[in-house]
Amino acid sequence: MNHDLERQQPTVPEVGVYECEIHLKFRLIEEKGALNDREHLLELLLDAFTCGTDEYLEPLQINVEAAEIPETQASPQMRRRLIRLRNSKDLA
Repeated sequence: MNHDLERQQPTVPEVGVYECEIHLKFRLIEEKGALNDREHLLELLLDAFTCGTDEYLEPLQINVEAAEIPETQASPQMRRRLIRLRNSKDLA
């Protein structure tokens, strides 16, 4: 048995800041009143889309782009979270 491997610390997953853009186009059968609240609308649409295609949802177009960006382009709040995450023992 190799005791050197047992003494090695677990590797910490590398985290970064990503800029993501999602374009979804789909048809959805839904109650008319449910689409009036714009605050609730995005949540409703994403929930419907993540549940998958069924007889009430018809995907038409999906385009997803994600690119890592320099941490300096993130907001100060996000940079602080990133530092806390990297220093956290829960990430290991």
